[in-house]
Amino acid sequence: MNKNNFNAISLEKGEMHVYDFGGIKLHAYRTDDFINDEVFIVEKNGKSVIIESPCFFDNNATLEKYVAKMNVVGMLIAYHDAGGSFLPNVEKYATQNAKEYGEQGGGKALIDNFANVFGKIFDKSLHKITNIIDNGKVTIGGIDFIITKTHEAYNIAIPEINAVYTHMLGHDCHSIVAGAGHADAIIAELNGYISKGYGLILTSHYTPEDLKDAQTKIDYLNQLKDVASKCKSAEEFKQEVKERFPNYAGDNYLDMTAGMFFA
Repeated sequence: MNKNNFNAISLEKGEMHVYDFGGIKLHAYRTDDFINDEVFIVEKNGKSVIIESPCFFDNNATLEKYVAKMNVVGMLIAYHDAGGSFLPNVEKYATQNAKEYGEQGGGKALIDNFANVFGKIFDKSLHKITNIIDNGKVTIGGIDFIITKTHEAYNIAIPEINAVYTHMLGHDCHSIVAGAGHADAIIAELNGYISKGYGLILTSHYTPEDLKDAQTKIDYLNQLKDVASKCKSAEEFKQEVKERFPNYAGDNYLDMTAGMFFA
């Protein structure tokens, strides 16, 4: 499946991109919110499973209208625990480490920060996890998902559509990289996707991408490490990265990365 082969549907807030694989569909919701969230719905045989959640109230309302006629049988909550008022009665699935990340770890710290920045428009309530899952195959609504734990939460492979979901990629925007070791871990993960030949890479903050985008990100991460090895301060690092990647979005993520490389 080509990443550009979709049907676009304009919504009250944001846009839905629908990829039709025949017996199964992928709905990719571009929220157009302040942090460029993406939410995914996998639909098969009249049942749907949602991956991640919107976290602004206007997006919650928009997506609830979109799925109103769908039979949503579960939600996989990995890196985005906020937005708890969205479909509160649907079963929520997460690994134990993802649950801890969202309720008391780094994910909770991000949620608290966003709540302070965005105020009442941001849904800071947390999803109540009802089902703890682990590594390996999990079948929800007749759809198989392959769970792989990460340091913070977990990634999700969807074999029937040859796709994988992870937190961040974004081939032309900066990412949060917590030092050279973290960069190497991301590179290893992306090389794994390339070796497995995934058709689509789904992420929380970008429209679906492909393996060319994964290679672009690998090249970026290697340059990031190279810049860090030659710089003596966070400011010098940021300036050099911006010079090498002048058209990249996500300066706020670059700020966070610089702070982690030069703590």
